[in-house]
Amino acid sequence: MRAYVRAALESAGHDVVEAASGLEALRMLPRGPYAAVVTDINMPDLSGLELISFIRRSQHGATPIVLISTEGRDSDRARGLALGANAFVTKPFTPEALLQTIEPLMADPVA
Repeated sequence: MRAYVRAALESAGHDVVEAASGLEALRMLPRGPYAAVVTDINMPDLSGLELISFIRRSQHGATPIVLISTEGRDSDRARGLALGANAFVTKPFTPEALLQTIEPLMADPVA
């Protein structure tokens, strides 16, 4: 899935920094700023929901976050958005759907 997301974003001209786990993403956070973060709910070490909470409490708290997951239930979507995700994309999705979701967030500094 990381390779799929990376390919979609890079094909649209975006630079991508990739983390293999939630804990690795957390360690990389101070190296930002980042135009946006894409995270899955289910990741090794630290869930995407926990990562969102950490990001929102950090100096990068205004960074747009897109949460992706096979967990498409309304409760999962609501929990992710309540924790601070700007958008939720349910797998499977097309590269175009991801770009249509993330690019407006990256363009809007107050998103």
